[in-house]
Amino acid sequence: MGEVVLTEQEREMLERYERGRTVGQALAQRARIVLQCSKGQLHGKIAVDLGVTAQMVGKWRKRFLKSRIEGLADAPRPNVDRKLGDEKVEAVVRLALQTKPKGRTHWSTRQMAKRAGVSQSSVSRIWRAFQLKPHRRRTFTLSPDNFFVEKIRDIVGLYMSPPEHAVVLCLDEKPQVQALERHQPVLPMVLGQSERYTHTYLRHGTTNLFAALEVATGRVIGECYPRKRAAEFRRFLTAVDEQLPGPAQVHVVVDNSSIHTAPTVRRWLKLHGRFKMHFTPTYSSWLNLVERWFAKLTNESLRRGSHGSTDALRQAIHDYLEATNQEPKPFVWTQTADRILAKIARHAQRALAEVNS
Repeated sequence: MGEVVLTEQEREMLERYERGRTVGQALAQRARIVLQCSKGQLHGKIAVDLGVTAQMVGKWRKRFLKSRIEGLADAPRPNVDRKLGDEKVEAVVRLALQTKPKGRTHWSTRQMAKRAGVSQSSVSRIWRAFQLKPHRRRTFTLSPDNFFVEKIRDIVGLYMSPPEHAVVLCLDEKPQVQALERHQPVLPMVLGQSERYTHTYLRHGTTNLFAALEVATGRVIGECYPRKRAAEFRRFLTAVDEQLPGPAQVHVVVDNSSIHTAPTVRRWLKLHGRFKMHFTPTYSSWLNLVERWFAKLTNESLRRGSHGSTDALRQAIHDYLEATNQEPKPFVWTQTADRILAKIARHAQRALAEVNS
């Protein structure tokens, strides 16, 4: 059998395969065999070192000499022709798209297999091939706002090209945050076992978090109130005003909640002319960056917490605010208004076509 001589490119590729980070373990093992063969070692020694048989070493040495790197891939298996005809595949796809099982909202692989007269594994393969997921469901809401385009351009413009010497804030409320206490103590993570807690809990009241995210810096101003009303919103605006420097203009992105346009708030805005409100379109909370911070607060602090009182809950929120502001990181907006509007237009056209089909 011929000598295994590697080019630099082949050696580099085989060493990458050997590490097994981006390939399967079978291919990594074959790469090790060829690399050992290139050192002139005997089949028996390679087999002992790698824990394989001498026949396997000879097989992959021969395959490499014949076809080089390509020879290490699995050869096509014989007698594996597709057993389902095009008609049967089309029938499964049509059933999934156009029908529902009696008394149920969607198909399962077992129900489809019984209805179509094929195996459950065949249904799974067909659904994967055509990217059909009857068990999944996603939500959407198209905004009916008459000034949708104008508001999108206004707010995205604030994010991507903010006015000079001005502060841009994203402000919203996280209402009815519940103080939940687990019925039993949370068991901490140990070696080999995750943190554990009971699924049952006691309720100890709620609080309402008002928060304003400074777009340029990522700093967050936040306060908790027992209620969510225009009076509390006005108090929060006063607190924000006290924490912002000097006479700089303040552009505030908010949603269309009634408390944001209440008479007491309008009177406050007249007395504080440097504040200008920018309203997101209806059903477009994704446009307000403070919602992203609310999600981080929930995932990183509240969801796995156990709070025996609303005071403990408010303290947890205060601690997270403090940690955020010690190392603030802004959320960087990258989508232009034109790209957003084009994407929404494509989605609306697809939805309309599906409704009319």
